[in-house]
Amino acid sequence: MAFTDLQSFIRELESRGLFKRVTVPVNPELEVTEIATRLVREDGPAVLFENVKGASYPLAVNLLGTMERIEIGLGRHPEEIGERLLDFLEDVNPPSLSSIWRNRSSVLNLLNVRPGRSMKASVQQVVESSPDLSQMPILKCWPEDGGRFITLPLVRTRDPLSGVHNMGIYRMQVYDGATTGMHMQLQKGGAFHHVEAERDEKPLDVAVVLGGDPALILSAIIPLPEGIDEAGFAGVMRGKPTPMIRAKTLDVRVPAEAEFVIEGQLISGERRLEGPFGDHFGHYSEAADFPVFRINTITRKRNPIYPATVVGKPPQEDRALGDAAQLATKPLIRLMRKEVRDMWSYYESGFHNLLVVSVDSRYSREQMKTAFGILGEGQLSLTKVMVLVDADTDPSDIRAVARAVSRNFRAETDFRLLARTAMDTLDFTGDAFEEGSKMIVDATGYGHEPQNIDGPQLRFDPKSLSSAILKHRLLCNNILVMQIKSGYPEHRALLERAVNDPRAKSLKALVLVSEDVDIEDDVELIWGIFTRFDCALDVVFTEQHFVGITPVYSGVMGINATWKPGYQKPLEMDSDIVRLVDRRWNEYWQ
Repeated sequence: MAFTDLQSFIRELESRGLFKRVTVPVNPELEVTEIATRLVREDGPAVLFENVKGASYPLAVNLLGTMERIEIGLGRHPEEIGERLLDFLEDVNPPSLSSIWRNRSSVLNLLNVRPGRSMKASVQQVVESSPDLSQMPILKCWPEDGGRFITLPLVRTRDPLSGVHNMGIYRMQVYDGATTGMHMQLQKGGAFHHVEAERDEKPLDVAVVLGGDPALILSAIIPLPEGIDEAGFAGVMRGKPTPMIRAKTLDVRVPAEAEFVIEGQLISGERRLEGPFGDHFGHYSEAADFPVFRINTITRKRNPIYPATVVGKPPQEDRALGDAAQLATKPLIRLMRKEVRDMWSYYESGFHNLLVVSVDSRYSREQMKTAFGILGEGQLSLTKVMVLVDADTDPSDIRAVARAVSRNFRAETDFRLLARTAMDTLDFTGDAFEEGSKMIVDATGYGHEPQNIDGPQLRFDPKSLSSAILKHRLLCNNILVMQIKSGYPEHRALLERAVNDPRAKSLKALVLVSEDVDIEDDVELIWGIFTRFDCALDVVFTEQHFVGITPVYSGVMGINATWKPGYQKPLEMDSDIVRLVDRRWNEYWQ
């Protein structure tokens, strides 16, 4: 089934028992976040809150919080999209009549990349020339957020030079009924359009779409190459063109069957403090100056539904969305890099903080060439830690990846540090905003014998290193994780002592994490490690020297992944809200 609007998708979910309606009053400030967080962690249904305090419209959350609902929304598994497109492109290269005939269904589907043109649009049934965002059930997600935020906006812009459209999801802090922030991060298409407009000191027209169908939402998340219109790619995923119409007051084309379209402009040079905001790194993002969106018109359906999503400490709904996006696109990396067998970004780390790439190396150091190439590709350039594994290792299996590091990684030859590079806007671990460092860990084992890790490697009690060590966990016999007491001030000194302790020389790596990280839980462990260190500032080795101007590392690799002064706070829900939802939980589902 090809859905072109949100409400037909909701009706399908409801017919399958995957959608619930909540009729009792709920508060969009914090209460909805606590409910949505629990739903995701319990694999719960999508929900429509029909009675939101202070709002004129119902609120839908957790619409795409499971792979099952995403498959229903797309009509197939996300990975089929990329695999079928890859098979088609490989089969028609070089093109021939027979290969085109064999792939005629794929050829016809590619025609859907051209968005449809509608003469009428349900999203323009009502036109509000005096816009007022206060009527919408806009969420405040976390206690220390800077305000209410629109969390699932599909932001449409046009390149001032080429006229090509882009659509991305950029959170929007509400300042008043007609003004919001526009959190355009590094490597986002809309941000590039804004840069071009500001160079000419011109405003940038922006249409914010609320309530797209599943293919449209997913296409806005996928990091497509610059210059490809996400609404067109949604047509390929859906198997049917996206119906589009010109916005009422802008030269921007918008989905004709959306729930709302908010029309306005980013004024050249205008900035305003945005944030903090509890984001998918599981911490508050730093408040900073971002462009200001000034609204002139809102169009909508007669009876629209407002969609929202909650992000925060994993897992949240973005787990399924992010996994679906990479499943749909990762086969295409093989078109550019034949040696790549598979790759996986970990939602537990906030996606950008940990990328594992499976490589079939054909010559010495090809895997490093591959790593540097991938780090130059679009949003993949924001990756902080890249781990390379061989062709037989599943990059999405964290235990298999840890085993590959344990067996194959040698600091002397297999570590690369890239210091002083651009980093994800949400990363707070570097020495400056949007700046930090990356590292590559080569665990392919190409060119040397693997280490035997089957025997016991830890021959001492880690607590003997310091009374601040509360717990420890040994991975694959030679990767030691130690949980450190809160408030302990000498993390760095402890780590340096540990990697130089003769009793630790059999270890491959030693990691310190904070007391709030449950080291026995794999999701918590990945989150607690990879969101809390900078590769240049917080990684040490037993030994380090230079050969010429080349740094050479050896011995045990130590990572100080503790929470440090100056870092953004980890997210924690207000205890009164937790108790409120505990008390009302059965009431919601009556």
